[in-house]
Amino acid sequence: MSDPPVRAASSAGIGYALGAYAIWGVAPAYWKLLGVVPPAQLLAHRVLWSMAFGILLLAVTRRAGELLVALRSRRSLLTIMVSALLIGTNWFVFLWAVDTDRVLDTSLGYYINPLISVVFGMVFLGERLRPLQAVAVLLAAAGVVQMALSLGALPWIALVLAVSFALYGLVRKTAPVMPVVGFTIETSLLAPLAAAYLIVADTQLDAPNLSPRLALLLMATGPFTAAPLLCFNSAAKRLRLATLGLFQYIAPSIAFLLAVALYGEPFTRAHAVTFGCVWLALAIYSLDSARASRGG
Repeated sequence: MSDPPVRAASSAGIGYALGAYAIWGVAPAYWKLLGVVPPAQLLAHRVLWSMAFGILLLAVTRRAGELLVALRSRRSLLTIMVSALLIGTNWFVFLWAVDTDRVLDTSLGYYINPLISVVFGMVFLGERLRPLQAVAVLLAAAGVVQMALSLGALPWIALVLAVSFALYGLVRKTAPVMPVVGFTIETSLLAPLAAAYLIVADTQLDAPNLSPRLALLLMATGPFTAAPLLCFNSAAKRLRLATLGLFQYIAPSIAFLLAVALYGEPFTRAHAVTFGCVWLALAIYSLDSARASRGG
């Protein structure tokens, strides 16, 4: 029987995991509220407000010293520059997809993301694919190819989201910095580009003309971006990775329901076959991961 502190930590970890993936799942609904703002401009605001919130978090948690240490390390800085470009790309494609009513594609992207990560682990880290992992990857690939053949084009939004986020995770694994520090540096590196865009572009959303509601929603993009990251890292400290992995399908499932049930995006036979292949692949992958975590 587990000790009370262990059970408490596990319960807290589950709560944090549910919070992280639930926020990521409802993200399309939040960005839909900001639909009057073009995606590029929305990205710029998201970067700037996220940077501001990250700096505030560092000040409150007294981790400014860790930030300075990371900035002095050329290796860490170069690594985070790459991760900043990857997460910036991921954010922009996601915002553009939501703005153009392609939330279903974002759901597919985050469903296949864990399988892409497995492949990258094999290619870049020398990890070996277990037989069932290989079956899962091939099954998901078959689903994507089927959609490409049926629709006459690759589901590029899903692929860009999955690949960019998998690469982001891979790159961040090599950067020895705490999540909040890395998040702040990433957004700070992107901030000059974001500020320049808002200054140069004809945004037609100057501060004096913003409604209080829109201004508040834009300012909240910072904590809305950081909150699930902080919840996720709190969950990761309290749960086994195998347990945490079971929660990762919550976000794309919520996005899937939003796209089909709330926003009425078309769900064709090609979509059904592709999602069916991916869901089956994820079931195989999850069962294999659970078995491996038990040492079976």
